[in-house]
Amino acid sequence: MSNQPKGDIRVWLVERTYSDDEQNLIILTYATPDGEQYYRKERALTSFTDVRDTTAAVDAEPDNLGTVNDSDLQEQYAAEAQRMEEVHDPDDVI
Repeated sequence: MSNQPKGDIRVWLVERTYSDDEQNLIILTYATPDGEQYYRKERALTSFTDVRDTTAAVDAEPDNLGTVNDSDLQEQYAAEAQRMEEVHDPDDVI
């Protein structure tokens, strides 16, 4: 049984990029297993002692999800989200 909050949607890590605009900013992109919706999290890397785990999945409120309109990107996100779901538990540190 899932311990996911009621109404939230589980999304899986599909992409980790570094911002070109700002130094020390990581952008984590999570997506639904169908690749149709995404959730983006920005994280500042303030120091090496600032440890915050990145997990394989997070639970996001539906209002915080964006729609993936590009079919190639949707396919890419779906494949990666499904792979993550098969290989990892939601709380696995990535």
